Amino acid sequence: MTTTTDMITKTDEEWREELSDLAFKVTRKHGTERAFSHDDFPKEPGMFACVCCGTELFDQAHKFDSGTGWPSFWKPANPDMVGEQTDRSWLMKRTEVHCNRCAAHLGHVFPDGPQPTGLRYCLNGVALTFKPKSG
Repeated sequence: MTTTTDMITKTDEEWREELSDLAFKVTRKHGTERAFSHDDFPKEPGMFACVCCGTELFDQAHKFDSGTGWPSFWKPANPDMVGEQTDRSWLMKRTEVHCNRCAAHLGHVFPDGPQPTGLRYCLNGVALTFKPKSG
Protein backbone atom coordinates (compact mmCIF):
# COMPACT_ATOMS: atom_id res chain seq x y z
CA MET A 1 0.00 0.00 0.00
CA THR A 2 1.31 3.46 -0.87
CA THR A 3 1.60 5.36 2.40
CA THR A 4 4.29 7.93 1.76
CA THR A 5 3.30 11.48 2.51
CA ASP A 6 5.86 13.00 0.15
CA MET A 7 3.76 15.62 -1.62
CA ILE A 8 3.38 15.51 -5.38
CA THR A 9 2.98 18.91 -6.99
CA LYS A 10 2.52 19.61 -10.67
CA THR A 11 1.32 22.48 -12.79
CA ASP A 12 -2.18 22.49 -14.25
CA GLU A 13 -0.59 21.85 -17.64
CA GLU A 14 1.18 18.73 -16.34
CA TRP A 15 -2.03 17.42 -14.73
CA ARG A 16 -3.99 18.08 -17.96
CA GLU A 17 -1.51 15.93 -19.90
CA GLU A 18 -2.05 12.99 -17.52
CA LEU A 19 -5.78 13.15 -16.78
CA SER A 20 -9.01 13.03 -18.76
CA ASP A 21 -10.87 16.34 -19.01
CA LEU A 22 -13.40 15.19 -16.41
CA ALA A 23 -10.76 13.82 -14.03
CA PHE A 24 -8.90 17.14 -14.25
CA LYS A 25 -12.08 19.14 -13.60
CA VAL A 26 -13.00 17.00 -10.58
CA THR A 27 -9.62 16.41 -8.95
CA ARG A 28 -7.79 19.63 -9.70
CA LYS A 29 -10.68 22.15 -9.92
CA HIS A 30 -12.98 20.65 -7.24
CA GLY A 31 -15.70 19.64 -9.66
CA THR A 32 -18.27 16.87 -9.32
CA GLU A 33 -19.28 14.21 -11.80
CA ARG A 34 -22.99 13.62 -12.36
CA ALA A 35 -24.61 11.05 -10.10
CA PHE A 36 -24.87 7.56 -11.64
CA SER A 37 -22.51 8.60 -14.46
CA HIS A 38 -19.47 6.53 -13.48
CA ASP A 39 -19.21 2.85 -14.31
CA ASP A 40 -19.67 0.61 -11.30
CA PHE A 41 -16.42 -0.64 -9.87
CA PRO A 42 -15.50 -4.32 -9.65
CA LYS A 43 -16.78 -6.21 -6.62
CA GLU A 44 -13.60 -8.26 -6.18
CA PRO A 45 -11.16 -7.58 -3.31
CA GLY A 46 -8.84 -4.68 -3.95
CA MET A 47 -8.00 -1.06 -3.29
CA PHE A 48 -9.27 2.20 -4.72
CA ALA A 49 -6.40 4.55 -5.45
CA CYS A 50 -6.12 8.23 -6.32
CA VAL A 51 -6.31 8.65 -10.10
CA CYS A 52 -3.69 11.41 -9.92
CA CYS A 53 -0.91 9.81 -7.89
CA GLY A 54 -1.83 6.14 -7.34
CA THR A 55 -1.96 6.37 -3.56
CA GLU A 56 -4.23 3.65 -2.18
CA LEU A 57 -7.04 5.33 -0.27
CA PHE A 58 -10.10 3.08 0.16
CA ASP A 59 -10.56 -0.68 0.51
CA GLN A 60 -13.27 -2.51 -1.44
CA ALA A 61 -14.28 -4.15 1.88
CA HIS A 62 -15.40 -0.72 3.14
CA LYS A 63 -17.53 0.16 0.10
CA PHE A 64 -21.32 0.20 0.33
CA ASP A 65 -24.27 1.14 -1.87
CA SER A 66 -25.53 4.46 -0.54
CA GLY A 67 -28.08 4.90 -3.33
CA THR A 68 -26.63 8.35 -4.08
CA GLY A 69 -25.08 7.52 -7.44
CA TRP A 70 -21.51 8.01 -6.26
CA PRO A 71 -19.10 5.41 -4.83
CA SER A 72 -19.42 5.43 -1.04
CA PHE A 73 -17.19 4.06 1.70
CA TRP A 74 -17.59 4.01 5.48
CA LYS A 75 -13.89 4.60 6.19
CA PRO A 76 -10.56 5.19 4.43
CA ALA A 77 -8.03 2.35 4.25
CA ASN A 78 -5.36 4.70 5.59
CA PRO A 79 -6.81 7.79 7.31
CA ASP A 80 -3.42 9.53 7.16
CA MET A 81 -3.68 9.65 3.36
CA VAL A 82 -7.18 11.20 3.21
CA GLY A 83 -7.39 14.82 4.31
CA GLU A 84 -10.40 16.94 5.14
CA GLN A 85 -11.22 20.62 4.90
CA THR A 86 -14.31 22.80 5.14
CA ASP A 87 -16.09 23.45 1.85
CA ARG A 88 -18.48 26.41 1.84
CA SER A 89 -19.44 26.26 -1.85
CA TRP A 90 -23.05 25.88 -2.97
CA LEU A 91 -24.24 28.03 -0.05
CA MET A 92 -23.73 25.23 2.46
CA LYS A 93 -21.04 23.91 4.78
CA ARG A 94 -19.66 20.47 3.90
CA THR A 95 -16.48 18.54 4.62
CA GLU A 96 -14.39 17.99 1.51
CA VAL A 97 -12.01 15.04 1.32
CA HIS A 98 -8.79 15.02 -0.67
CA CYS A 99 -5.70 12.92 -1.24
CA ASN A 100 -3.00 14.03 1.21
CA ARG A 101 -0.26 13.11 -1.25
CA CYS A 102 -1.30 15.21 -4.26
CA ALA A 103 -4.23 17.32 -2.97
CA ALA A 104 -6.68 15.80 -5.47
CA HIS A 105 -10.31 16.57 -4.64
CA LEU A 106 -12.08 13.24 -4.08
CA GLY A 107 -15.54 14.20 -2.82
CA HIS A 108 -17.12 14.82 0.58
CA VAL A 109 -17.74 12.99 3.85
CA PHE A 110 -21.12 13.06 5.59
CA PRO A 111 -22.27 11.80 9.02
CA ASP A 112 -25.06 9.60 7.61
CA GLY A 113 -23.22 6.39 6.80
CA PRO A 114 -23.45 2.87 8.21
CA GLN A 115 -21.91 1.61 11.42
CA PRO A 116 -19.32 1.15 12.73
CA THR A 117 -18.22 4.70 11.78
CA GLY A 118 -21.51 6.34 10.82
CA LEU A 119 -19.62 8.08 8.00
CA ARG A 120 -20.30 8.18 4.26
CA TYR A 121 -17.32 9.10 2.11
CA CYS A 122 -19.19 10.10 -1.03
CA LEU A 123 -16.58 10.16 -3.79
CA ASN A 124 -16.31 10.93 -7.46
CA GLY A 125 -15.65 7.67 -9.32
CA VAL A 126 -13.46 9.49 -11.84
CA ALA A 127 -11.11 10.44 -8.98
CA LEU A 128 -10.36 6.76 -8.28
CA THR A 129 -8.80 3.78 -9.98
CA PHE A 130 -9.24 0.18 -8.85
CA LYS A 131 -6.31 -2.11 -8.06
CA PRO A 132 -7.36 -5.76 -7.67
CA LYS A 133 -5.83 -7.60 -4.74
CA SER A 134 -3.03 -9.80 -6.01
CA GLY A 135 -2.50 -13.16 -4.58
